[in-house]
Amino acid sequence: MMAPTAQAGSTLIIACGAIAKEIQQVKQLNQWEHVKLQCLDAELHNHPEQIPAKLQAAIDQYRDEYEHIFIGYADCGTGGHIDRIIAQEGLERLPGAHCYAFFHGVAAFEQLAAEELGTFYLTDFLARHFERLIVRGFKLDKHPELVDMMFGRYKRLIYLAQTEDTALMEAAQKAAQYLGLEFSHIHTGYGELESSLNVQSIKWHPRP
Repeated sequence: MMAPTAQAGSTLIIACGAIAKEIQQVKQLNQWEHVKLQCLDAELHNHPEQIPAKLQAAIDQYRDEYEHIFIGYADCGTGGHIDRIIAQEGLERLPGAHCYAFFHGVAAFEQLAAEELGTFYLTDFLARHFERLIVRGFKLDKHPELVDMMFGRYKRLIYLAQTEDTALMEAAQKAAQYLGLEFSHIHTGYGELESSLNVQSIKWHPRP
């Protein structure tokens, strides 16, 4: 069986399922019809050690089908393993250590982190799925004593919001209350997600 031939200009973003909605929005806003999106399971957010192998498998699977592949991950707790993969494959990824950084802007996020290391962050996705990913994901519902063990050193929760959504705001506030943390909110929009993908779009449309 012959390997598929990549179409000129075809691009695949292999991304974390936790930012799929935001990437789709950026894609639609910019009318990037040549760009396809393939997401890995958002549940990997709780198991970053599994991300590199699954990411490599996806790259191997789609390498021959697309002229360009972009990695829609930051480091995401992999301890530099994603960077080693993209260096080996000659690819690029989103900036920063994780999605909190590129949504808020890497420099601005580093300032936030410096102000208070004991900060727990939510994005729209994490606010929407707090119960599933955090409460049930870490079995806090069955073992409430784990809340203090896991979050006792945190002092505040910052909701970095991509949209202006009342329901998500309320969910984020309830999450802070559940964890016993001070709540604050910053509207980031798509931050450096859009600008990073836009830089790549220039490469995806090479001049003749």
